[in-house]
Amino acid sequence: MPSGEQLFIFNSFDSKQPKTTRKLHIRRVFDVLNLCIQRQDWPRARRAWAILARCKEVDWKQMWRTSLLLLGETGNQHDLGQSHEDRVSFLTVMMRQHPEERESILKELVLHLIQLGMHRRALEELDLYLPSYPYQDNPVLHVYAGLIALYLAQPDSDSSEETTYGQGWNANLLRDAQAHFERARTIDPSNVVAETFLSQLPGAKQSTRVQNTPESDDEKMHIDDTAQARKRIRA
Repeated sequence: MPSGEQLFIFNSFDSKQPKTTRKLHIRRVFDVLNLCIQRQDWPRARRAWAILARCKEVDWKQMWRTSLLLLGETGNQHDLGQSHEDRVSFLTVMMRQHPEERESILKELVLHLIQLGMHRRALEELDLYLPSYPYQDNPVLHVYAGLIALYLAQPDSDSSEETTYGQGWNANLLRDAQAHFERARTIDPSNVVAETFLSQLPGAKQSTRVQNTPESDDEKMHIDDTAQARKRIRA
């Protein structure tokens, strides 16, 4: 090691050797933050993060996942509901302030809304963004939307019988779920979740058969045209 070179435990946002005392302290605090996270020492980790977030050298928006982690880890199982609410509020703000990461933030937001039991709001968030690019080409978001729509389509009454998509189910939501699963399968043919649920939904196999019918119709039309030409020659 060259004389005067500093050693750090974790690679930070700036891998260069610090040239000032201030940057050296920032790198040390970054090490403390990550070490406390590894040890699940959440109070010290939050204090270290509070220092880093105030430094102009640190782009805290790029490290939103660290903020999300520290918001949820309180060490108290009774505060899980409140921690999810804090995370939802934080992610909602980040959706507006950090558009470059909006696609990843949306995934996290939907998952935390589901954990809070706010399935309809989660579906509304997805319906707001899925029609536009680049969200419409994200198979994971379509799978999320399909699963939530399928959950909301269930009858209100509890039933211990085998799942059958029939009486009592919301037909509109079932169609929406099928559309999302089909879109996810189109984007990612290897998506096992979409394929599995499509095999269970009514009408999925029928729509697959309908897609193959135009070729057979063309063949029939070709045969009919040949027969008509022969009749004209005989006449």
